[in-house]
Amino acid sequence: MYPRRELTRLAARKAALRRDIALRRAQCAAAATRLAQPLAWLDRLAAFTRRLAPLALCATIPLGLLVQRVVSPQRKILGRLAGWGPLAFALVRRLTRRP
Repeated sequence: MYPRRELTRLAARKAALRRDIALRRAQCAAAATRLAQPLAWLDRLAAFTRRLAPLALCATIPLGLLVQRVVSPQRKILGRLAGWGPLAFALVRRLTRRP
């Protein structure tokens, strides 16, 4: 079949290829880790904002009323209710929605 010298050369080449593949695999893993770091930070930020969303939504109504009082104090109560009605409806719908 094959002479021993050729088999030895093929075995050495195979070992070198395996080393190269292992080195490339380690380099790719390190690059993927560096690439994923900003994505992990964005994922943590998104999770944090999802936890704060109901509280922020509840805080917007009092802040909006305060801003409205400062900007236009002469508006009638009916106009205020009409202006804040959709937001209040969305707030109630979001708080009563089941996950």
